[in-house]
Amino acid sequence: MDEEDHARHLSGRLLIAMPGMGDPRFDRTVIYMCSHSDEGAMGLVVNRRARGVSFRDLMSQLEIDVGPEAQESEVRYGGPVEMGRGFVLHSSDFHVEDSTMRVDDGVSLTATLDVLRAMAAGEGPRRALIALGYSGWAPNQLEAELRRNGWLTCAADEEILFSEDDETKWAQALAKLGVSPSTLSATGGTA
Repeated sequence: MDEEDHARHLSGRLLIAMPGMGDPRFDRTVIYMCSHSDEGAMGLVVNRRARGVSFRDLMSQLEIDVGPEAQESEVRYGGPVEMGRGFVLHSSDFHVEDSTMRVDDGVSLTATLDVLRAMAAGEGPRRALIALGYSGWAPNQLEAELRRNGWLTCAADEEILFSEDDETKWAQALAKLGVSPSTLSATGGTA
């Protein structure tokens, strides 16, 4: 697979923001790529909490009753596009016909209230991440950013995706590639 083909097959992988990429909205972010094709790309930031929104606040706004067995999850900032729109990235043990998109063997994405209602009732997926907004790229935009070394890519794993410890996810993703955050700082952002 040549470099161009590799860049087009990022669904199910992580993007790791490089220092000095020039966009403060993505400083030290880790993005899980949900979709990547010739039409563009879409992913969710997995290591930044949404400010001022809790699981219970969100459920209240959506008029969803939270039961005693609720599977609460931190609400994340998924990216700067359509911040009023919600997504649930989750383990693939939960599926809603015609609503859930399987990203890879272990991870799915649902953008309907069905998954939130199930989580509020304690019947949702084993692991989940709620995100408001998403990160999106026009055709060839992400490929250009990759060529300019704005991002590194690596395989995703459940611990990075679903851990509540957002502070360590960027360093954990870099470590999967054998890269230390201090090395990036010392080299001006290029590995």
